[in-house]
Amino acid sequence: MLTAILSAFLVIAGMGLVLGLGLAIADRKLAVVKDEKLVQLEEIMPGANCGGCGFAGCSAYAEAVFKGEAEIGHCAPGGAALAEKMGQIMGLSVDVSQEKMVAYVHCRGNVDVTGQEFTYKGMDDCNAAYLLQAGPNACKEGCLHLGSCMKVCPAQAIHRDEKGFIVVDPGKCIGCRKCTTVCPTGVIRMIPASATHVVACSNHEPGGKVRKECKVGCIGCRICETRFPSSGCHVVDFLSSIDYDGVHDQIADAAQACPQKCIVER
Repeated sequence: MLTAILSAFLVIAGMGLVLGLGLAIADRKLAVVKDEKLVQLEEIMPGANCGGCGFAGCSAYAEAVFKGEAEIGHCAPGGAALAEKMGQIMGLSVDVSQEKMVAYVHCRGNVDVTGQEFTYKGMDDCNAAYLLQAGPNACKEGCLHLGSCMKVCPAQAIHRDEKGFIVVDPGKCIGCRKCTTVCPTGVIRMIPASATHVVACSNHEPGGKVRKECKVGCIGCRICETRFPSSGCHVVDFLSSIDYDGVHDQIADAAQACPQKCIVER
C-alpha cells in the first residue's frame, strides 16, 4: 500500500517536473523580443496613464510612436522634455516650442451671483445634475460645482476652494484634458500656462439675458475689444475671449474697465 502511494507520488512529481521544464522551454522559445527603441521609449514615459494622448496608456502610446502610428509630442504630462527624448530615440527632429496648456474653469458664478431655478438634491455629480434641465443654474453654461472634474483628475490638480469654487492648480495640471471631457457644460477649457488673465465666463447668450441670470457673466459689451485693441480680447457670439497668440499689453486695463469684472487675473 505504501509502495503504491509512493509510486503515485513519484509519477505525479515526475510529470510536474517534465511539464515545468516544457513550459520554461516554451517561454524562452515563444518569448517576444522587443526592439531596443521600444524598450527605451517605454522606460522614459511618465507613467501617468492619463489617456490624454488618445491611447490607453503610456506603453500603448510609446508603441504607437515606435510603429509610426502616432506623432511625438502628444504626451502632456511629459511635455517638451519627453518629446525631445523620444525624438532622440527615434532619430527624429521634434518641435518642442509649443507651450504647456492647462485647464481652467471659465466661471465665477455661484449661488450668490447666479440665479437658481430649483434646488438640486441628487448625486454629487455634474452629469447627473445636468440631466435635470441642464442643472439648477439659470446660466446653463456655467460651473455646476459638484466636482466631477475633481474625481477624474489623475494629478489631483483640481480642488474646491474656501468659497466653493472649483479651481485648477496650474502647477499640478498635466494637461490631460480629462476634466474638459467629463464636464457637461463645457466650462473647463485649456489655456496657456503663462496666461496672466482669463475671461471667466462661458455664456454665449445676449447681454440682457445674461444680466438676469448672473451678476458676473460677460454681456458682450465689447469694451475690452474696442477700447483696448491690444488686450487680445475678441467678442464672438456675445462672449469675450482672449487670443493668447496676440498682443496683450492692454489686458490689465481691459480687465479694470470690464463692467462685469469677468476678465480676471490668474
